[in-house]
Amino acid sequence: MVKAIRVDDWGGPEVLKWVDVDQPEPGPGEALIRHRAVGLNFIDVYFRTGLYKTPSMPFIPGNEGSGDVIAVGDGVTDLAPGDRVAYAATPGSYSEERVIAADRLVKIPDGISYETAAAMMLKGMTAQYLLRRTYKVQPGDTILFHAAAGGVGLIACQWAKHLGATVIGTVGSEEKAELARAHGATHTINYRTEDFVARTRELTGGEGVPVVYDSVGKDTYPGSLDCLRPLGVWALFGQSSGVVPPMDLGILSQKGSLYVTRPTLFTYVARRDDLVATANELFDVVKSGAVTIEINQTYPLENAEQAHRDLEGRKTTGATIMTL
Repeated sequence: MVKAIRVDDWGGPEVLKWVDVDQPEPGPGEALIRHRAVGLNFIDVYFRTGLYKTPSMPFIPGNEGSGDVIAVGDGVTDLAPGDRVAYAATPGSYSEERVIAADRLVKIPDGISYETAAAMMLKGMTAQYLLRRTYKVQPGDTILFHAAAGGVGLIACQWAKHLGATVIGTVGSEEKAELARAHGATHTINYRTEDFVARTRELTGGEGVPVVYDSVGKDTYPGSLDCLRPLGVWALFGQSSGVVPPMDLGILSQKGSLYVTRPTLFTYVARRDDLVATANELFDVVKSGAVTIEINQTYPLENAEQAHRDLEGRKTTGATIMTL
């Protein structure tokens, strides 16, 4: 038996229970890993509440972790016991040990700790696909990034600046504004005290931005569309404030032949070669110093309930991990 956080029914943070669970042996193509650190992400809340459905109930939440390979199943040739590994976009990380498909694991390079790996895999690979694939940021671009002081936001602001972009970031307090500016945001907008649409238009000379990266959802709609220049892209990759209501697609033509996409990391790294390429580019920018990973909160995994309360209460900034 090993310990894990289990959810027996959807609900608030109180449904996260620290319990004993059976630990199966790795089968063909699988690896057994012992976690050292686990990342906390808002998508974990979506699964806990039932907004995103799980294949079965009960389930072990969590989509990001790092640790050591303990054993491998038949057919696994590129991993061995003792390897340091990390992963993201594979549910089930809130556990001391787990079995996982070996092709979902990447080796952690020298110079990157377990804690940093657990803090950056999901958020960092999300930043990679947004900036490098969903809308490929070019030198000279001015972009708008909502929740710029969040886990993905702090990584993305640094990375976009490294790519030569000017970053406008929305935040909810002056403290978060300072944090975002310290991590690459050229301009910050406190959406509690400022009209982010008017301010974005002002900062771009009325032109608007080519892309809005939005993990907020309900509260930033339809304002995000109004920040875009003609042919701009609204990349809605989360919904921390709630689900965006149904929209008339005719609005997109009225506002300038706009594009809307609802991407997920699961799709972008579904293929093994895409996963490896995405992770390697992330490792490279972190090792180069262009992007630093800020771990601003740490909890024991058994205190996942409090970690979720703090995340939903907007009390966290940067990355949060849970350790074992």
